[in-house]
Amino acid sequence: MGNGVREGQVDFKRQDVEPIISTHLPSEGTQEKKKVLNSLMSGALAGAVAKTAVAPLDRTKIMFQVSSKRFSAKEAYRLIYRTYLNEGFWSLWRGNSATMVRVIPYAAIQFCAHEEYKQLLGSYYGFQGKALTPFPRFIAGSLAGTTAAMLTYPLDMVRARMAVTPKEMYSNIVHVFIRISREEGLKTLYRGFTPTILGVIPYAGLSFFTYETLKKLHADHSGKSQPSPPERLLFGACAGLIGQSASYPLDVVRRRMQTAGVMGHTYSSILLTMQEIIREEGLIRGLYKGLSMNWVKGPIAVGISFTTFDLMQILLRKLQHSTNIESSAELCPLE
Repeated sequence: MGNGVREGQVDFKRQDVEPIISTHLPSEGTQEKKKVLNSLMSGALAGAVAKTAVAPLDRTKIMFQVSSKRFSAKEAYRLIYRTYLNEGFWSLWRGNSATMVRVIPYAAIQFCAHEEYKQLLGSYYGFQGKALTPFPRFIAGSLAGTTAAMLTYPLDMVRARMAVTPKEMYSNIVHVFIRISREEGLKTLYRGFTPTILGVIPYAGLSFFTYETLKKLHADHSGKSQPSPPERLLFGACAGLIGQSASYPLDVVRRRMQTAGVMGHTYSSILLTMQEIIREEGLIRGLYKGLSMNWVKGPIAVGISFTTFDLMQILLRKLQHSTNIESSAELCPLE
């Protein structure tokens, strides 16, 4: 280097001068790789914890969504209780292994993509290092959700099938893939893909938009740079409530199309599926069936998910920072 000091060495030009220490800072490329890896790990854990916490409610919601039975809190409780009596306690988590296979890569990709899209949009709109304005904030969330859904959709299809069928029909995840491919064709693995993407745009967009907006408002009004864990949970709950309410009808359509092969229906398109649901069950009772359960399940899951991601990110950054300091001290010890 031009100042006469080599990396990792101490240069004593004069005996009475303090030693000059050159620390090894990670390159920009290494820092970016670590950032992406941290986002993937944090997102994976966030998705796994959140979905496992609400798995029994999620399974119950799907079972109502794909049937013509009228939904009520009382009927939902009866279904959960009957399932517990007939199939055992752990049956309430049936399909959760398929959920984990899907949700871990889905959440990892979604959260990581969101961080990257925020950075890209920040550069494009000139907000680098600052909070995005509302429209780019919504776009970043929508793009993140769409990216994750496109890459993991067949796993969501498998999870829905496992949730609504008895153990005897599908023994494991691989068995679901094999039977669907053999009996219904590979195209079936993407049945319901269009309503999924149409639903994930407002859902992910509004969820991330609401959470990021509430965090920014909190920072502006409280003077604190970061909200506390209970505040994060509350912000995430609000995000889940708004996001899921906006996209719920498409979620019902998606589930009907995914499970048509085992429920005795033939849904060929989004509009025809909606028409049949409305004709047989009504607009509100059909397309919004189970929404009240989602108002319980959704905010809990999204709140846990956002909070886990944020706290994991903070923890990993602290660990990385302390590791860098220790590495620098080992490379450049003071005599």
